[in-house]
Amino acid sequence: MTTNTPPSGWDKAAFRCGRCGAEHTATTEANHLKAVGAHSDAHAVWDRLDPIEQSGLASILRTILSAPGLATELLALADRQPAEGHDR
Repeated sequence: MTTNTPPSGWDKAAFRCGRCGAEHTATTEANHLKAVGAHSDAHAVWDRLDPIEQSGLASILRTILSAPGLATELLALADRQPAEGHDR
């Protein structure tokens, strides 16, 4: 016997931040929790920065995120640099 009952479970969920108004929609519970957690973490980091640091971070992220592979190369470059306090 078959039924025409739709499967039960997750359909989608929307999240709207009460602080900044950002909206996220996810189609799985795991993705929803990940998006809400990442957004909360972003607020926590942003809140620790002064306005000059916020502007600098935003500029750096725009540059890195617009160029595929740049973050990987920057991290590799950083890993090859001598420890702080040593001559270059």
